[in-house]
Amino acid sequence: MIRVSIFEDNKHLRETFLFLLNTSEGFTCTGAYADCSTMLEDIAANPCDVVLMDIEMPGMNGIEATKLVKEHFPKINILIQTVFFEDEYIFNAICAGASGYILKSTTPEGYLDAIKNVQSGGSPMTPGIARRVLELFKTNLQPAKPARVYDLTAQEKKVLKLLVEGKSYKMIAAALYVSFDTIKSHISNIYSKLHVHSGTEAVSLALRNKLV
Repeated sequence: MIRVSIFEDNKHLRETFLFLLNTSEGFTCTGAYADCSTMLEDIAANPCDVVLMDIEMPGMNGIEATKLVKEHFPKINILIQTVFFEDEYIFNAICAGASGYILKSTTPEGYLDAIKNVQSGGSPMTPGIARRVLELFKTNLQPAKPARVYDLTAQEKKVLKLLVEGKSYKMIAAALYVSFDTIKSHISNIYSKLHVHSGTEAVSLALRNKLV
């Protein structure tokens, strides 16, 4: 039995997914929520194997929620479901720890197959999304530059590694036993050395060039 939690602000869709899961053999819905305001408490009280996560919700969005779930419940698989087809959403969802990414136009059978797939260790994606991911790799994966050209210090590499793992500035500071301002200074230096302007750019470059 695959236990699924739903986070979807559209009432009609939320109730449709709830009905689909509870009437399909091998599935059960442990909770259906309109937002992520009490997400960690909800999941702790009603454990699940898979989270069906919408991207756009009031308050915390699905990408931020995905990071939080993976930090606190790393074994839970997260299946992003959305109407968005933009590269930024796809990339950020994957970086946040999502195991799959499907469009809301997917059939009910497709949803069930995707949930089974992600629970068995796969990474289901709507065909159009899979193609975009391949295109993103072809576009962005250029030959790696030697790590030494960036001249990162040992501490900066530790900070970058934690940033790649999706940690917040506050969590990085706690992990390295330094102040929040010290981490901000390290991040600023990292951005300057890597010639990037955001955390997403830094993570992307670090992964492409195997800096951590």
